[in-house]
Amino acid sequence: MHVVVPAGIDDPAAPSGGNRYDRHVCRGLPDAGWAVHEHAVAGGWPRPDAVAREALAGALAAVPDGGVVLVDGLVACGVPEVVVPAARRLALVVLLHLPLGDEAGAAPELVERERATLRAASAVVATSPWAARRLVALHGLPADRVHVAKPGADPAPLATGTDGTLLRSVGAVTPTKGHDLLVAALAAVRDLRFQCELVGPLERDPGHVAAVRQAIARHGLGDRIRLRGPLAPAALDEAYATTDLLVLPSRAEAYGMVVTEALARGIPVLAADVGGVAQTLGTAPDGRIPGVLVPPGDHAKLTAALRRWLSEPDLRARLHDAARARRTTLDGWEVTTRCLAAVLSRLALDQLPGTPA
Repeated sequence: MHVVVPAGIDDPAAPSGGNRYDRHVCRGLPDAGWAVHEHAVAGGWPRPDAVAREALAGALAAVPDGGVVLVDGLVACGVPEVVVPAARRLALVVLLHLPLGDEAGAAPELVERERATLRAASAVVATSPWAARRLVALHGLPADRVHVAKPGADPAPLATGTDGTLLRSVGAVTPTKGHDLLVAALAAVRDLRFQCELVGPLERDPGHVAAVRQAIARHGLGDRIRLRGPLAPAALDEAYATTDLLVLPSRAEAYGMVVTEALARGIPVLAADVGGVAQTLGTAPDGRIPGVLVPPGDHAKLTAALRRWLSEPDLRARLHDAARARRTTLDGWEVTTRCLAAVLSRLALDQLPGTPA
């Protein structure tokens, strides 16, 4: 089979949940019996220039008729003029990490372009049940063509943490991730002791990053909130080891891979209850929630949750216990690969002459 991914999938300076997902499945599918041919295409996805569109068209043209192709949604969904013709002769599967229109500030036309691409695909794989339902409702897709392969979690040692005051938010600093909301909420609890690090790429929306920096300076929090930029895997592991609370104030999330990254280390999570996050956070075997969910964009509720965390040691202890218990229930990436391989295998079978539909 062929897998089309964005160039830079392994670039440590540009980490993303989508890239990590793609890399894990490319490594795991051979264990499920697939020979994987990877095509990395450079471009400003989902709005590439003509050169990038030609590169994608060339990659798809190189696949023999009837071949099974898995295409990352960031690459596929903005260019139906390239993907739809190829889908007529290929068993094309789009792996969608987040609907394009759900990104904060996304142009409405991207929704229409995504719809055309997904309707032409043989199958769509979403990363959470919420995302699958969203795609069916948003684009009118047949439910039986939309499948779910949730991200796995890598095993990790328990975080040692500190005294409860070290907070981290992991993700690209963009409007979608809500770091501006976090800075405003932290300004409202400046009477309490805390340190907060924002870990993730800073180049995707320079204007937004500048606004976040200005807000930090305006509130006089330059010595308490730090933008660290992206971290290499080993450095990120070190950062998680001392994290007391992961904060995810996103405006949109299909799944929220950083949630399970934190839970794999027994770190509680304070997150906006948006998209698939609540299901990702889940519960410990005894039903306890290993964190706190607040309404998305609700400054008052986010502030109140931070105040409780920073001022109530008993609450911190309960949430840490629940996170350690939830850690034991997380699925690994082999489950993700197995779910995805089942979809691909069915499509490959359908390409055989005389196979019933």
